[in-house]
Amino acid sequence: MNDKTKGWLNGIAGMLIFSGSTPATRAAVLSLDPFFVTSARATLAACLGAAMLLVLRAPLPSRGDIGRLLVTAAGIVAGFPLLSGLALQHISSGRSVVFLGLLPMATALFGVLRGGERPPAPFWLFALLGAGVIGAFALARGGDSSPQGDLLMLIAIVVCGLGYAEGGVLARHLGGVQVICWALVLSLPVMLPAMLWTLPGDLAPVTTVSWFGFFYVTLFSMFIGFVFWYRGLALGGIAAISQLQLLMPLFGLAWSATLLHESISWTMLWATAGVVLCVAGARHFSRPPMRKIDEPACSSES
Repeated sequence: MNDKTKGWLNGIAGMLIFSGSTPATRAAVLSLDPFFVTSARATLAACLGAAMLLVLRAPLPSRGDIGRLLVTAAGIVAGFPLLSGLALQHISSGRSVVFLGLLPMATALFGVLRGGERPPAPFWLFALLGAGVIGAFALARGGDSSPQGDLLMLIAIVVCGLGYAEGGVLARHLGGVQVICWALVLSLPVMLPAMLWTLPGDLAPVTTVSWFGFFYVTLFSMFIGFVFWYRGLALGGIAAISQLQLLMPLFGLAWSATLLHESISWTMLWATAGVVLCVAGARHFSRPPMRKIDEPACSSES
């Protein structure tokens, strides 16, 4: 199995995990403050990351990598979770699908600007078509509009795309595990005090649904998903693998149908088929990353 195929398989695994992030975040902020959700999920995930680094005996990141790790942390540890959590207090999960359709394009653009990738013109055509299909599908579903919520979600998409791209560049030589672990650990000096500051005085009113959403975004969205996702970006190319995010909203609705027994419309099936074709086209015209990546041994004795 070549690196490109491994990259797509890792990317698919990460995408499937992330597909539950928006509904889980929506559930969490129903009875928990978004600032607490953001800081607490990052703090708990950072503890897991620190333990993983100790087990792997990972060397300290170089001085040149620390800057990129801080940008990664600002985008995916703090920026997107907080901004999307605040946005979902004003807009529905369904409406957020409109903005999630822009995330692959944002990631691909930052992959060009920050990762030095140069996808061919047909790739951008399929990327735009995929974003258009998702946007049309989301608008057809409707949803409550809120200028404040829409703006927050738009900014969240931009910072998330930057965090994905920076992490993908780092994963080329650090590996996906080390990238997310170090990003979480570097965010701990800010996130731990923030968690203690925003800790609710009374946790009794917090519903079971909110706790479920909180633990999902902590364990899966903030940690496990990124291990697969960053390795996928590194092996398959940031611009190419980012197009898998076009499937996230549709899989999120599929999970809702499976777990909550919601109906699946023909519109969803047609949109899924269209997006799959666009992702396949983007994969066909994508280029491999600039250099071959091997997961580092993570041992200080190497």
